[in-house]
Amino acid sequence: MSIGLTEDHAALASSIRGFVARHAPSSATRAGMDRYSTGEVPAYWDGLVELGLTSLHLPEEYGGGGAGYLELAVALEETAFGLVPGPLLPSVLTGGLLARHGSDELRKRTLPWLAAGTRAATALSVTGLAATPAAGSGGYVVSGTTVPVLGAVGAELLLLGASDGSGGEVWFVLDPAATGVEVTPAGAVDLTRGVGLVHLDSVTVDADALVALSSVAVRDLAAVLFGAEAAGIARWLQTTGLEYVKIREQFGRPVGSFQAIKHRCAQIFIRSETIAASAWDAARAVEQGDEQLSLAAAAAAIICLPGATALGLDTVTLLGGIGYTWEHDTHLYWRRAMTLENLLGPISAFEHRLGELVVAGSTRDFSVDLPDADPEFRARIAAIMAEVAAIPAEDTKARQRRLADEGLVLPHYPRPYGIDANPVEQLVIQQEYERAGVEQPKTVIGEWALPTILAHGSDEQKEKLVPATLRGEISWCQLFSEPGAGSDLASLSTRAEKVEGGWLLNGQKVWNSMAHRADYGICLARTNPDVPKHKGISYFLIDMRTPGIEVRPLREANGHYMFNEVFFNDVFVPDNMLVGEVDQGWTLARTTLGNERVSMGGMLHLRVDMAALATSGQLAADPDDVRRDIGAVSAHAYAVSAMGLRSTLRSVFGLRPGAEASVRKVATGFVNTDVAERAMRWFGPAAASADGPAGDAVQGYLSTPPHLIGGGTLEIQLNVISERVLGLPRG
Repeated sequence: MSIGLTEDHAALASSIRGFVARHAPSSATRAGMDRYSTGEVPAYWDGLVELGLTSLHLPEEYGGGGAGYLELAVALEETAFGLVPGPLLPSVLTGGLLARHGSDELRKRTLPWLAAGTRAATALSVTGLAATPAAGSGGYVVSGTTVPVLGAVGAELLLLGASDGSGGEVWFVLDPAATGVEVTPAGAVDLTRGVGLVHLDSVTVDADALVALSSVAVRDLAAVLFGAEAAGIARWLQTTGLEYVKIREQFGRPVGSFQAIKHRCAQIFIRSETIAASAWDAARAVEQGDEQLSLAAAAAAIICLPGATALGLDTVTLLGGIGYTWEHDTHLYWRRAMTLENLLGPISAFEHRLGELVVAGSTRDFSVDLPDADPEFRARIAAIMAEVAAIPAEDTKARQRRLADEGLVLPHYPRPYGIDANPVEQLVIQQEYERAGVEQPKTVIGEWALPTILAHGSDEQKEKLVPATLRGEISWCQLFSEPGAGSDLASLSTRAEKVEGGWLLNGQKVWNSMAHRADYGICLARTNPDVPKHKGISYFLIDMRTPGIEVRPLREANGHYMFNEVFFNDVFVPDNMLVGEVDQGWTLARTTLGNERVSMGGMLHLRVDMAALATSGQLAADPDDVRRDIGAVSAHAYAVSAMGLRSTLRSVFGLRPGAEASVRKVATGFVNTDVAERAMRWFGPAAASADGPAGDAVQGYLSTPPHLIGGGTLEIQLNVISERVLGLPRG
C-alpha cells in the first residue's frame, strides 16, 4: 500500500518513479555514495527541481506548486522507495517550516529561492547552540556546535535553533558562508546523503533572520516528512523480501510456501501497511491545526521510524546471507531508516509526549468531511434521528423498531429492509446517529446471517426473518465450528439426513456465541458424505427452541459465559429452512464469513480506558512509564483507525479496495492485547486481587483470547494475508 489514495496521487508517484528510473537508478546511486555522503549535489538535482519536487508544497505566490502535504508525502515516499540520494528531504522540510512560521518578509526573501532549488538544512533541536541577546539590535549572538544535521554539508541555507539560557528557544536562518560559521562532515550512516556538524563562533543573527518556531513545531513537521520517507523504505523492503521468497527454492519448492516464511512475510506486510497508514494520517493532519498535527506527528514518529528500521533487519534476515552482503541494496535502505529514526530520536520522547496529550484529553479526529452530501438527504435523516432521540433511552426496543421502520438499522441493505444507502449516505447516517446521540442498533450475528438470507434465501425466509431481526425481535447465533472442525470448517461432521418434509440433524457444535439466548441459528451440516468435503455441505436456519437441541454454556477463563456448545439429537429442520440448494452450503458459508459492510472511518474503540486508569491514583507504575505506555499504544490505535478511514474513503470515492481490511483485524487484535496487558501491569501487587480497578484490568486481560481467536485465529489470518493478499503458494 502506498500513502496516496487518489488518481492524482498515483499519477504523481508514477512520474517520480519514471524520473528515478532514468536519473537515479541503484547503480548510479552506488557509484556516487562516497560523494553524496559528504554533501556533493547529485547530477539529477536540476531535473528534480524542474519536476517541481522542491516547490511542491510551497505557496504559489512564492513560486511554489501550492499542493498539500499529502502530495509532498507521496513524493517523499516514492523518492525513498527509489533511494534517491541528495538533499531533497532537508530542503523541503526547511521550506515547509519557513512557509508555515516565517515572517512575511522572511518568506518573500527565502521561499522563491528554495522553490528554485536552493539546498537547505534544518537542525531538529537546539542542543549544542547558545544564544545571548545582541545589545540594542533585537538580534542574538550565537555560539556552539549542533548535533548532526541532515544535509548541512553542501547546504546553501541553514535553519537552526539555540537555547537562550532562560528556558526559551531562538530559531533563525543563516547563510553557511557567513563569518564564524563552519560546517564539517560527520561520518554518515546513510551513505546516500550527508550529515554535518555546524559550528558557530559568536555569530551575530539579525532580528530579520529570526523565525517564530519551537522545537516542538520543528519536530512535528519533521516527523511527518520523515514518516513519509519511512513508508517508502518499508514498502521497498517488504516487496523485495516478498519477491525473493517467491523464487528462492529449498527442498524443491519456493521457500515462500513454508508456513514460517509465509507468516513472517504477512507480519512484515502488516507492519508496512501500518507505517503507510500512520504516515498518511500525519500528512493529512498538517492542515488540521496544531493539536491534531502534534497527535498524528507523534504517532508517525512512534510507528514509522522504528518500524522501518526493524523492517530493514527483518528483510536482511529474510533474504539470508545475500541480504547481508554489501552488494545487495537492502543495507542501504536499512541505513537510511536508522538515520531517520536516530536524527529524530529518541522515539521514547514522542511516546511520552503523545501519552501526555491523550491523558490531558486530546483525541485524534477521524471524521470524514462530505462536502458533496445531499443536504435534503441529511435533513431527512436528522429529522428521523431527532424523533428517535425523543424516545426514552431506556426503551431501546422502541427506538430500534422506529429505526427499522425507516430502514436505518442496516441502511446499506436493499429496500424494504434498508434504504440501499451508498457509501456517502452511510457516512451521513453515521454522522447523524452521532450528532443526535442515538446508538445505532446492532444485530450482531444477524449481520452475518442476513446477507446470506437476502442473497440466497427464499421470499418466505426473507419476509419471516429479516424484518424481525432488524426490529430486534429475533437474535441469532452461528452454528459452524465443531470440536474437530474449527479453522478447517469444511471437515465438519454434523449430519443432516433427509426425511419426509425436512431433515434430521445430529452432531455437535462449539464456540457458539450467545447460543443460550439466540432465537435462531445459522447451521452448516453434511448432507452428502460421498463427495469431496467442500461439496457435501448444506446451510440451514434453525429455530433454537426445536426439540432435540441442547445448549451447554462454556465457562471462560475470565469466569464469564459467552460461548456455548450445542448438541443436536434428531433435530427436525423443515425443508423451508434450507437456504439455497442442497450440498451448496459451502458457497453460502463463504458469503456469511466474508460479509462485511463498508468500513466507516472512526477512532478504534479500545476495550480499556487507559487515560482514565492513568489518572485513577491507584497505580504502582511510575507515572512517566504509564504516559509512555499510553503514547505507544495510542500511536498504534491511530494507525488502525487510519486504515479504517482509508477503506472508507476508497469506498466513498469509488476507488479500488486496498489491503486495509485484511490487515485491520490482525492489527486491532495486537493493539487491544497490548492495551490490556500494559494496563494490568500498571497495578503491580494490586493486580493479584480481583477486586476494584486492578481486578477490572486483570479481567480485561483475561478477556483478550476471544478477540484473537474469533473469526479465525491469528495464524489463520496470517495464512489468509500471505496467500490471498501476497500471493504466496500454499504449503
